[in-house]
Amino acid sequence: MAIILASYVMIVLDISVVLTGLPKIHEQLGFSEANLAWVQSAYTLTFGGFMLLGARAGDILGRRRMFVTGLAIFTLASLAIGASPSATWMLTWRAIQGFGAAVLAPSTLALLQTNFAEGHERTRAVSYYAAAAGASATVGLVLGGVLAEWVSWRAGFYVNLPIGIGLIIASYRYIEETPKHTGRFDLLGALTSTLGIGGLVFGFIRSAQSGWSDPITIMSIAGAVVLIMLFVMIERRAAQPILPLDLFSSRVRSGAYAARVLYLGAMVGFFFFTTLYMQNVKGYGPANSGLAFVPATILHVPFAIAFPRLVKTFSANRLLVVGIVMGIAGMAWLSFATAGAPYITAIALPMLLIGVSQGLTLSPLTSAGVAGVALANAGAASGAVNVAHQIGSSVGLSILVAVAGIASAGLQGQAFAVRRIGAAFDTGTVMLALALLVVLTTIVAADKVSQNRPLGATGAA
Repeated sequence: MAIILASYVMIVLDISVVLTGLPKIHEQLGFSEANLAWVQSAYTLTFGGFMLLGARAGDILGRRRMFVTGLAIFTLASLAIGASPSATWMLTWRAIQGFGAAVLAPSTLALLQTNFAEGHERTRAVSYYAAAAGASATVGLVLGGVLAEWVSWRAGFYVNLPIGIGLIIASYRYIEETPKHTGRFDLLGALTSTLGIGGLVFGFIRSAQSGWSDPITIMSIAGAVVLIMLFVMIERRAAQPILPLDLFSSRVRSGAYAARVLYLGAMVGFFFFTTLYMQNVKGYGPANSGLAFVPATILHVPFAIAFPRLVKTFSANRLLVVGIVMGIAGMAWLSFATAGAPYITAIALPMLLIGVSQGLTLSPLTSAGVAGVALANAGAASGAVNVAHQIGSSVGLSILVAVAGIASAGLQGQAFAVRRIGAAFDTGTVMLALALLVVLTTIVAADKVSQNRPLGATGAA
């Protein structure tokens, strides 16, 4: 469990550690305002795009082998990112790092599933898994800010080297290899899904600079839609698809995937645009920006850890709904922040709501995403959960960047920054409201159906 959590911390840490250093990266490597989003999207895009292939590789070749392979790629890429001499170099290795995470992440959740029985034991393990995400987000934001201001943003990536080497050694000593299964890799499915999602992200981010009438923007999004449709057709006919479509036969799992995409899109946008607000509008340095995020993350961990105990008193679905509602309230509150607004009332208090929201929401969404899945499909199910997570992060952020670009067109200076950030928070609020609607009409509704079903009735929710 310790090895699984430490590796997951490393994956999430590299999503957050870069955020408070974004202005420094912008300045040193010459990114434009819109293209700065690629520092996140290059990572999350390949992470989400190759996740299904990584999950399938774990099922076929063995999960410990893929776990170690992912760790090695991730660690090497971290070293190269830290040494980046240009924006192109950084984005290239950031994408490779995302590929390493795509190989590593499905094995972490699959190993958790195969080592902890479904029920209270797995609920407890998943709650620790979700708490690890919150803890690493906190550490990443604070550590990234402190290092960016007092050492260098590059140091945030160098710290992965000793951690990665230590985890590889520990994996060979303490993790037993899982049985291998015969099978084939669905390379065409992996390629079309990655290019399809990549085209969406590229199109949305380009629209922020070139507008929606730009031919390349239109072609990117249209091509992405065609590729995604082609991916679905390939998966229908593939003998061994990387995304078994019967995973979506469950109303609960389908709802969990859709809600996760919307929820993560809003939350990654929250971290990205709040960083820009605090440094570009409020004038905070990287270190103070990292510390200013503590209210958003300090409650995430205790609520995630307490989730198994809370479930005994309140149902998981009730906690999930309360969590998303608190997220909506916090995001809507943030949208009113102005240049002269005080930190406590405009930022810290809504951040507390968002922290509680993350602690109550991510664990039940993870459990719902793997509910009722056979052990043979554990890798595919965990891959689907992580794909939804990363697609939400990459596509969601690109949508927020596009909306922010439209809303702030023609403005300059501080007015530009404030309007851009406010529009992003407004859109994030809408995303969370849609996530709540999905949860109510799928996960909660399916639970009510199963509770009302007469004894002896059959059928899957």
